[in-house]
Amino acid sequence: MRLRTLNDPDYLPALDERFALRQPGQGLPDPLGHPPRILLLYGSLRERSYSRLAVEEAARLLRYFGAETRIFDPSDLPLPDQVPGDDHPAVWELRELALWSEGQVWCSPERHGQITGVMKTQIDHLPLSMGAVRPTQGRTLAVMQVSGGSQSFNAVNTLRLLGRWMRMFTIPNQSSVPKAYQEFDEAGRMRPSPLYDRIADVMEELVRFTVLLRPHAETLVDRYSERREAAGAKADPVTDKAAVAQTSE
Repeated sequence: MRLRTLNDPDYLPALDERFALRQPGQGLPDPLGHPPRILLLYGSLRERSYSRLAVEEAARLLRYFGAETRIFDPSDLPLPDQVPGDDHPAVWELRELALWSEGQVWCSPERHGQITGVMKTQIDHLPLSMGAVRPTQGRTLAVMQVSGGSQSFNAVNTLRLLGRWMRMFTIPNQSSVPKAYQEFDEAGRMRPSPLYDRIADVMEELVRFTVLLRPHAETLVDRYSERREAAGAKADPVTDKAAVAQTSE
């Protein structure tokens, strides 16, 4: 299994629990009832990867807010088209995790003003459809970035664009952590700060949107064009109208 093990999953030293809600989705209609299932992706293979550390903090917060989390480890994920037919265990595992998820968190470092190749590779391995199954469509998405310098939003803006392309519901809030090397202690835990508070805000919001939208995901992304395609309908509307007229006679 290519899943990161979350150290101290219930230890949240930077969270002031006096103001934290254990069930932020409480009160919203939730016919499904089970904990929201959230997949988290990060975009660096460095031993001390700040995007991974930020994702781990996000996963701990999501667990606190009542979600079930899984963090994918992309360390042996091949490049797109590197393996014929994408027939690689890491690719299939990533796709299975995407199908399992009801919401996702994407966190990339900003490198040369953009997301990293590691981040893009993971997204590129998620097709819009796998037969009748769509591994991203209708799922919620929260976007985050870490930077080595001053605060920027280039990476989160790109992740938003990609989320829209993957037909996901990207939540309004987002997180950008500048000078990330200053925000984490030697143990890899994020220090208390407004930047940590923003990640808490984003995860709280993600849980709410996921609980709200997941029962209706299939209805919200139901498309006329895809219904036509599934039915094998002709693309020429004039021909289609003539066929309907003949049938009615």
